[in-house]
Amino acid sequence: QVQVAESGGGLVQAGGSLRLSCAASGSISSISVMSWHRQAPGKQRELVASITRGGTTNYADSVKGRCSISRDNDKPVLYLQMNSLKPEDTAVYYCFVRYNTGYIRTYWGQGTQVTVSS
Repeated sequence: QVQVAESGGGLVQAGGSLRLSCAASGSISSISVMSWHRQAPGKQRELVASITRGGTTNYADSVKGRCSISRDNDKPVLYLQMNSLKPEDTAVYYCFVRYNTGYIRTYWGQGTQVTVSS
């Protein structure tokens, strides 16, 4: 049973910081991509940042310069450091994991709420 679990969300004032974590099952070598997505009320889910097995990162324009995605080198743990948070960053943040062990499997976490007050 694959598990993907986020943590670290909460309530923060504008300008503050949060660090999200995502723990996935399996080995780091079996994962080809890990990413963070978010969904605000009434809006579609959107990509925030991603990182590949090779370490290539990608960020949404809205978070560039404010967020940093990273992962543990030994375990399938993903992080998102968010700084200079804005009220428009308020959303449920989801972790996405893509496994590639010869065939592709993808999983979503349950999400963690991030609320930024003005």
